[in-house]
Amino acid sequence: MKRLIIALFILFPLLGLAQNPRMGDEKIEATKIAFFTQKLGLSADEAKIFWPIYNDYQKEQAALRSDRMRSMISFRRVTEIDDLTDAQIQTLIAGDFDYKQRDLNIEKKYYARFKASGLSIKQIGKFYRAQEAFKKELLSHYRGGGGPK
Repeated sequence: MKRLIIALFILFPLLGLAQNPRMGDEKIEATKIAFFTQKLGLSADEAKIFWPIYNDYQKEQAALRSDRMRSMISFRRVTEIDDLTDAQIQTLIAGDFDYKQRDLNIEKKYYARFKASGLSIKQIGKFYRAQEAFKKELLSHYRGGGGPK
């Protein structure tokens, strides 16, 4: 009975994806919770450890992305390099490196927090895999290929 309830908890958000090709943030979040919980095999106690750390991680990542968008310092956004001075190009490249370094620092910080939390290294490894799998499933869904499986 307990397994049936857990299975329903995981399947209901996923079924909703198939019915609605455009998800709102709340549905995406509910689907992500079910997806990660299932992929990592989190018990209720492990979920209490994992989710607060993950939520902090997501907040820092979102703040970094927001900062990058606000400052618009991105080498990829420049369409015509020939119209820029050498100093401007160097600034853009250095800004891109800075963003990547800050992103890497956040990744390392939360990897350390996950390791110190008491979660197994296998669960942490599954988390990184699940992140990539969820992104692919979400992209597939938005491109019309269905939702997470």
